[in-house]
Amino acid sequence: MKSIVPFISRLPKRDINQWLKVLNKKLPREKVVKFSNIKKSDYKNIDVAIVANPEPADVIKLVNLKWIQSIWAGVEKLVVRFKDEKVKIVRLVDPEMNRTMAEAVLSWVLYLHRDMPFYKVLQNKRIWKEADYIKPFEKTIGFIGLGELGKAAALKLTQNNFNVCGWSATKKNISKVKSYTGQLGLKKMLKQTDILVCLIPLTNKTKYLLNYKTLSYLKKGASIINFARGAIINSKDLVKHLNSRRIKHAVLDVFEREPLPKESILWKNKNITILPHISAHTDPGTASDVVSKNIKLYRSKNRIPRSVNIVRSY
Repeated sequence: MKSIVPFISRLPKRDINQWLKVLNKKLPREKVVKFSNIKKSDYKNIDVAIVANPEPADVIKLVNLKWIQSIWAGVEKLVVRFKDEKVKIVRLVDPEMNRTMAEAVLSWVLYLHRDMPFYKVLQNKRIWKEADYIKPFEKTIGFIGLGELGKAAALKLTQNNFNVCGWSATKKNISKVKSYTGQLGLKKMLKQTDILVCLIPLTNKTKYLLNYKTLSYLKKGASIINFARGAIINSKDLVKHLNSRRIKHAVLDVFEREPLPKESILWKNKNITILPHISAHTDPGTASDVVSKNIKLYRSKNRIPRSVNIVRSY
């Protein structure tokens, strides 16, 4: 008899159906079912669930749940809700997501490196003017966060001849990437950065990590790319630095409220490029391979995959 594995999500119906189809194909010995279609009498028999922005009230109904497999890399909301529970939280670590994020980081670093916002302004004014060309190795790209996503993106930039450094909670050993840690390390890293890329998880310690003071450490005229979470940067402080031209430009793909409200002042700021959270989508095909491998390992070896450290929140 197949074990029931609930898929708990607030995604659109079409997306849920797509996930159910691919997951059931990859997990023939399991029965992956939308949570609302599970009988209450079966709740007690469920020990693993697959989730994507789940309704917490649904998850806690599974009284014998041992672990949660997220199909997203970011799990901060799950950590906050289940920090006092014994349920293990497993975030998605998918090589395809790493590749996609590295591609996105390279694309938008080049956008800033080749000064595309400057040429857009000239186009609007019908001005024919050429900016000076600067070679990649003359630019320093700094990373806030050197986990799986940050590492993949940093390596992609070194392959394209950029000078790369990064800051993280612990020291990293990545080829051609200078690693910094601690408050002093953050200051040192920011002071040499021309383009800052944010790829760090959102935790109590990283919320508003980039505020008026820390942003002021950046080189004058530096730019920012935020592909992490909106609350890593205090947006009001960022706008102040943008308006004073201390910071040249910001590419923002994530926000504290999503979709970004139409009344937000960020929309009208000419020094901001706004993206609708597109930097690195979860790919159902490759992600389902990761999920199925994790669940099969659990069934055969009774081994829960590496889970989130609740203290660190990632």
